[in-house]
Amino acid sequence: MRGFKNHPYIPNSDPAVQKEMLQYLGLSSLEELHEEVPEEIKLKAPMEMEEAIPSEYELRRHMMSVLSKNRDCTENLCFLGAGCWPHYVPAICDEINSRGEFLTAYGGEPYNDFGRFQSLFEYQSMVAELVDMEVVNVPTMDWAQAASTSVRMAARMTGRRQVLVAGTSSPDRLSAMINYCKSDLDIIKLAYDPKTGLMDLEDLRSKISQDTAAVYFEYPSYLGFVETQGKEIADIAHGAGAELVAGVDPIALGVLESPRAWGANIICGDLQPLGIHMNYGGGQGGFMATMDEERYVMEYPSRLFGIAPTIKEGEYGFGDVAYDRTSFGHHREKGKEYVGTQAALWGITAGVYLATMGPKGMQETGNSIIQKNLYAKQEISKLENVSLRFGSFGFKEFVVDFGRTGKTVSEINSRLLEKNIFGGKDLSQEFPELGQCALYCVTEIHTKEDIDSLVKALGDAVKGGC
Repeated sequence: MRGFKNHPYIPNSDPAVQKEMLQYLGLSSLEELHEEVPEEIKLKAPMEMEEAIPSEYELRRHMMSVLSKNRDCTENLCFLGAGCWPHYVPAICDEINSRGEFLTAYGGEPYNDFGRFQSLFEYQSMVAELVDMEVVNVPTMDWAQAASTSVRMAARMTGRRQVLVAGTSSPDRLSAMINYCKSDLDIIKLAYDPKTGLMDLEDLRSKISQDTAAVYFEYPSYLGFVETQGKEIADIAHGAGAELVAGVDPIALGVLESPRAWGANIICGDLQPLGIHMNYGGGQGGFMATMDEERYVMEYPSRLFGIAPTIKEGEYGFGDVAYDRTSFGHHREKGKEYVGTQAALWGITAGVYLATMGPKGMQETGNSIIQKNLYAKQEISKLENVSLRFGSFGFKEFVVDFGRTGKTVSEINSRLLEKNIFGGKDLSQEFPELGQCALYCVTEIHTKEDIDSLVKALGDAVKGGC
């Protein structure tokens, strides 16, 4: 705060408030307060901040003018997914999650609960049914966090320190996993078949060892196709004494079998497709699921809500299960992992979505996505010099190869944006071996007219037309 006198955007920047605070703490300066911060990361010059806007009305106008520069999916057709997808959000999801007892229920205990514990218990139950498991956690930050914790659970259970990860996994998620686990786990990428995208089983066999704690892959994969070798991967992993961890897009499980069917021990993923807006990437909530076995349950670091009878006959209550195993418990430093703010509101929202859709609704949504995906791939593949990568069956995303067009994905996406279309995710940096490829996403919200508009705009873009 050096260089400021009194700034309304910076807490305790008033010199009088600072003086009172320091006196109470028995300190003589702010520098003394921050003496544990290494010198090399301290800001040595005053912060460059514009003069404060004192009026709340003027500040709001300023912020709205800044926000209006964004191009969002209400004004543009969006075919961009890659971890945060455009799905339909039933109005009831927003109606329920905006209720005061849920929206403001950050923490608390059963005695001051107004339905949050039961709502999250019901959410856990429905996700468990969807993934064919028995125990589901209160949501953690996102899929990356859930995947990181899942492989750490496997490492604690096996006492091993190596994790093998499919080479087609999301680079963002993989980066988070490496960062979260690097202190004591080794994350090793596996090769994939360049034609199908499927995991190279020979590479898996050559790398798995008695030090392998877990094998992790995504289903459907980050690149859109569905890994069809699940049983073989599970057999190889279990044969070496490792756990199999599958990261899933939950909305796909309305039509695809759960990874548990072929031996997955831990299933994780993101709740965002289940009734949660994209929110500029902020609508994420990670989940983990296992069978109801003590060796798994006691390795969860996050909260688990259960149901139990009360002292009143016929009445039930909801609350934490094995609370002391979490970092919220009495021995925080002995927790399995440190767990901070969780995305419980998104768990309630996902529960509302699943209750609204039911098994039939989830199946119909999945079938609709697959049909529209197939139509989009069929029409895009008709474009001159444009082709599809990977021949494996896909769900809602697929890779389009623009290598023979003579144009970069960036150039093509700029052309599409001129026509109010968000094109696919540019994969040229994340997967340079694929060349000029983009990851396109088609979901239940896209109409035939939307897809036809995309195909026409792509045809113009690759030709250089307007």
